[in-house]
Amino acid sequence: MCTSIIEVVGAEGMAKRAGEWFVLSHAVVAYDHARHANLGDVITLDFINTALEPGARAGIELTLETAKELRAALDRAILAAEFEEAEVRGKGAVPAIVRAA
Repeated sequence: MCTSIIEVVGAEGMAKRAGEWFVLSHAVVAYDHARHANLGDVITLDFINTALEPGARAGIELTLETAKELRAALDRAILAAEFEEAEVRGKGAVPAIVRAA
């Protein structure tokens, strides 16, 4: 039975298929029965470029538990990257008040 659970977002980046990289236009997240993995229902991630032929995609099928672990890892990496950008590289950091001596 199809769940009709699907989210589509615009995407900037690159994906690799069959030894070649292609520019992304969208990322698709869905929950449905597995098409390739020997699993029941899965979270499917598809990274695509709608301007290219239908084969311009990189797809992943994950168990719900693995998807949750991936989400947590992404959250940790994003938090660390935001700190790196703001605090270490100074992007978006609030300037400190300088006191006159």
